[in-house]
Amino acid sequence: MQEHYVWVTTRRLQPGTLEEFERAWRPAPAPAGLHRAYAYWSEDGQEITGVSFWDTQESCDAWRASDPEAQRRAAMAPYVVSESEGFYRGRELTLPGVGHE
Repeated sequence: MQEHYVWVTTRRLQPGTLEEFERAWRPAPAPAGLHRAYAYWSEDGQEITGVSFWDTQESCDAWRASDPEAQRRAAMAPYVVSESEGFYRGRELTLPGVGHE
């Protein structure tokens, strides 16, 4: 099975700032080594979890240490109350009765 390298960040936001946060959150251009990214938010819009898939841990670390990422984090900061983050390795689970074409 293919192994994935994943960065997960969960942030608690100031009430009513999800839309502004999302504008600040999107990196431009996309970082080298990033394959895809997802955002999941709570029903009240005050918690958002970002999940990004990378080709290697080194490419993720390089992005995290870059000036564009520092600028992006500064742009998000006014909307963030708290955050937690971590880097993980893993793979897709095979579920009985679920096809993978």
